[in-house]
Amino acid sequence: MALPLHVYYQNLFQIRPANEDDIPDIMKITHEAFLKYKEMAGVERVDALNETYDDIKRDLQTKIVLLALSDGEPVGSVRVEVFDDGTAELTRFAVKVTSQNNGIGKSIMNLVDRLMVKRNVKSMHLYTGAKITPLIRFYYGRGFYIDSTDKSRGYIRAKLVKDYIFD
Repeated sequence: MALPLHVYYQNLFQIRPANEDDIPDIMKITHEAFLKYKEMAGVERVDALNETYDDIKRDLQTKIVLLALSDGEPVGSVRVEVFDDGTAELTRFAVKVTSQNNGIGKSIMNLVDRLMVKRNVKSMHLYTGAKITPLIRFYYGRGFYIDSTDKSRGYIRAKLVKDYIFD
């Protein structure tokens, strides 16, 4: 027996490079996701919540900025800065709370991985709350490991690293 059409369609989403028209959506997604992050980390201040339109516009000019859409609605975004030394930093990775745990984050990360390999990036790093188990588990599942921790922002942040191996 075939599944109803809506079962097939609900999992369809696309990921594309973001543009300036997407900035309001990126702001909304980032704000929502980082409010949850702030709550889960138990902290007072998260820089992502103070981000401006111009901050994102600048990132569009200097970083890889991707936007994920589900049924045409923006549901996730990520930014990656690639450095001249063959490393990269992943920042502002966010998926709408109502769209989490359905494969969008994994798909975004899979595309980021393909882009990093294409650009010969040796390793990519990111920072996240060390006590936020679901995030640590998510990143471990994507091949990251904890390189170090610090308390420079008032809570334990983990620096996670993913190495890309080239034959």
